Amino acid sequence: MLDYDAATAFLGEWGRFQRLVFFLLSASIIPNGFNGMSAVFLAGTPEHRCAVPGGANLTGEWLNASIPLELRDGRAEPSRCRRYRLAALANFSALGLRPGSDVELDSLEQEPCLDGWEYSRDIYRSTIVTEWNLVCEDDWKVPLTTSLFFVGVLIGSFISGQLSDRFGRKNILFSTMAVQTGFSFLQIFSTSWEMFTVLFLIVGMGQISNYVVAFILGTEILGKSVRIIFSTLGVCIFFAIGYMLLPLFAYFIRDWRMLLLALTVPGLFCIPLWWIIPESPRWLISQGRYKEAEVIIRKAAKINGVPAPAILFETTEDLKPQQQQKAILLDLFRTRNIATITIMSLLLWFFTSVGYFGLSLSTPNWHGDAYVNCFLSAVIEVPAYVIAWLLLRSLPRRYSLSGTLFLGGAVVLFIHLVPADLNVLSIGLVMLGKFGITAAFSMLYVYNVELYPTLVRNMAVGATSTASRLGSIVAPYFVYLGAYERFLPYILMGSLTVLIGILTLFLPESYGSPLPESFEQMLKVKCFRTRQQTTAIRNSKESPKILVTPL
Repeated sequence: MLDYDAATAFLGEWGRFQRLVFFLLSASIIPNGFNGMSAVFLAGTPEHRCAVPGGANLTGEWLNASIPLELRDGRAEPSRCRRYRLAALANFSALGLRPGSDVELDSLEQEPCLDGWEYSRDIYRSTIVTEWNLVCEDDWKVPLTTSLFFVGVLIGSFISGQLSDRFGRKNILFSTMAVQTGFSFLQIFSTSWEMFTVLFLIVGMGQISNYVVAFILGTEILGKSVRIIFSTLGVCIFFAIGYMLLPLFAYFIRDWRMLLLALTVPGLFCIPLWWIIPESPRWLISQGRYKEAEVIIRKAAKINGVPAPAILFETTEDLKPQQQQKAILLDLFRTRNIATITIMSLLLWFFTSVGYFGLSLSTPNWHGDAYVNCFLSAVIEVPAYVIAWLLLRSLPRRYSLSGTLFLGGAVVLFIHLVPADLNVLSIGLVMLGKFGITAAFSMLYVYNVELYPTLVRNMAVGATSTASRLGSIVAPYFVYLGAYERFLPYILMGSLTVLIGILTLFLPESYGSPLPESFEQMLKVKCFRTRQQTTAIRNSKESPKILVTPL
């Protein structure tokens, strides 16, 4: 079998070619950052109240009193979805009666917003909410919009790997970039919420496919030592940079159509990368296209300024892949130990994803400026990724993961205890919570790979990744609960994150252990290991004759 790493070792690990691939592929992830979180501003819900038409024949006093008050966050606020019946108010106004003194407002009949809504322009000039009145009876459409984007992400994560295996990494990378950019542009011309949402789902498919294929292409081209940094820091930090750009764009462009146009333009800058980023030589070799792979490697040697050997690949040797035992999904549950690890991993990915996306999408609901909050939410991801990388290098996986989850969940859980006037403290706690959950999220990928044997490792990563996508689909509805009780999303996300942080302590510790090759080599869940040790001790006490004592 061809040893690709040995055949290309002469290129070195960090030459000019590797640096070029590293930074260009990482940069191609930037649009994913702002497209993935764009719903925060595209679907922002401003303050609103029922519209009262100019022909209602109300005096200024009755016009001001036409909206009933309701208790919200402990304060009396104008109702967002109800008004007093205008016909009755017009009669009182014509009779010269005054609200409050002559007429008891609480006793008046109310009606829904029959003439539409008036929206505050303090934060947003227009969003899809104000465009299609996605409030009151239709407010369920707002979280559904974001959830359907993540449904597209789920679909894209299924098909992107298969497409890139068949048609090549580079072709699918740029095709999915075109899907993401092109359908984002088409969204600008949406004439209905339904049209916008269908296009948003397709954007989600392109968004994750671009991310996954760029990740695969980078790990196949780069050497082992650089590959780890690329997959843990390069991709993640450039995603965070794109996320940081989102509130900057949104702050200066407050119309949702113009904002979408601005977010589409950076995708066009990726077009010249087609002539710079190469196809994966590993993939070309797997397809028997050795000459094309050799051309790319010789070009890399020229860029790095190193001589290439006369013969790179011995194509005469038998390079057919060995037949491997087939695995099915049920193999993830074939023994009690692996079934327990799988179920715990699925829960871990699901609720970590809920926490990450729930906090990211809820930034407009925090105290203070929505744009500053979103920017801080993006900035905090950079140190989280760096800390996660350092923890993976030096500390046990189980304690690192559990500690960051417990930190993130605990501070989010206790946000509701912060006095209302301490806005800075509450935002600081949310940032700390986002830091912990983001660090844990980035460590899950490495930990997951180390738990499963080779036969089912890829399948296990796919299953847990699916659980993560399902968590992102559910996350907008956690945010939606804040419309009924402001702190309910934080209480739920915080408590669930703390629980899975505790659950993580029962998983096996993989730090310093070789990757398991078979089910027999898999590490044991802690409670099973303890039980086996207890049983062994009990058996040894009952049968002392089997013990051998050295002289």
